Amino acid sequence: ELDLLPGEPKWLDVIERDLHRQFPFHEMFVSRGGHGQQDLFRVLKAYTLYRPEEGYCQAQAPIAAVLLMHMPAEQAFWCLVQICEKYLPGYYSEKLEAIQLDGQILFSLLHKISPVAYKHLSKQKIDPILYMTEWFMCAFSRTLPWSSVLRVWDMFFCEGVKIIFRVGLVLLKHTLGSSDKLKSCQGQYETMERLRALSPKIMQETFLVQEVIELPVTERQIEREHLIQLKKWRETHGELQCKSPPRLHGAKAISEAEPPTHKALQPVPSIIVPPGPAPVPKARKSKEKSREKSLAATPANGPEAEGNGAPGSARELLHPEVSPHHQSKESLSSRESEDTYL
Repeated sequence: ELDLLPGEPKWLDVIERDLHRQFPFHEMFVSRGGHGQQDLFRVLKAYTLYRPEEGYCQAQAPIAAVLLMHMPAEQAFWCLVQICEKYLPGYYSEKLEAIQLDGQILFSLLHKISPVAYKHLSKQKIDPILYMTEWFMCAFSRTLPWSSVLRVWDMFFCEGVKIIFRVGLVLLKHTLGSSDKLKSCQGQYETMERLRALSPKIMQETFLVQEVIELPVTERQIEREHLIQLKKWRETHGELQCKSPPRLHGAKAISEAEPPTHKALQPVPSIIVPPGPAPVPKARKSKEKSREKSLAATPANGPEAEGNGAPGSARELLHPEVSPHHQSKESLSSRESEDTYL
């Protein structure tokens, strides 16, 4: 339904100008007006209609582009909604208050993880918003090599925003975390240039993922620091204008917070056994036994009797042997012959 609506002209113009900037060398987005750019336009336009109070933010374009590389447009749209509302709520609002708040959280955590880097950035008076905005808002999709992006996103979807914090802390620690590394970063400009041109070694998939896993930063620490920074924000800026819902840390937390929309599937047997024969009454059993005894005492009538259709024995009369295939409702035997085709 959202795909059929026209959309707000002011957002459509901005989206169209951003399409060619998203992974221009990828086969999906290399041609103007190609299917990749068309799907990207549809997804971003649909979000502006779904959340008109937020509209469009440029950092959403690379997020949506990465999603489109792995799923159809409709699924990419709903995945973008989950990222914006559950994983990174408030990141793409007009005032960017949530990203500024997380910048202060990152800086506070850096003081514990790498005091050297923290002291240097404080001395140079480099605000976190200057270097971490693109990292966090684009989930490192425009910073890391592609193999590292995929690994980081896997962990991000599973464990939530703490992965984004950990990656940022690892990059800062291994870029500015020792006196040797700071020799070439004497001023603010040199420091910012170093953060814009990170060493390929620290962004390499194996190294980065191992460092992220081992970094001792938990969800509880992030939430505790969030409350501290939120209190400071209110003292200096007042209440947050963006009333975003609390973020959820990973897929498990999201699934537990949302009630199931449908009943759980019940197992259905693929083979149904028909009910057995009805039990024979006792009176009928006694009559059959007495009749069987009387017939057993009578001598056989010979070949002529058999030719006239007389039974050969009492057992054949009372309990004729029937093939299992004839007992089944769907016989496998041919009507024209007695052969059975299995």
